[in-house]
Amino acid sequence: MYYLDTDMPKINFEKMLNDEIYVDKSMLIEKTNRMIGRRSCYVCITRPRRFGKTSNMSMLGLIIH
Repeated sequence: MYYLDTDMPKINFEKMLNDEIYVDKSMLIEKTNRMIGRRSCYVCITRPRRFGKTSNMSMLGLIIH
């Protein structure tokens, strides 16, 4: 049986409708995902003071774990 022959796409869509959605306009998640599992896995984020560096890292920590 294939994935599309089940009710799973519909169930997953309904779960997404009832879930919170996060739009990452900074593309930070995409850029960080490319670094996971590589030898050069350190990321330096330089932004001005009070620009959300800690908030972004906390958000990424929740996604990764």
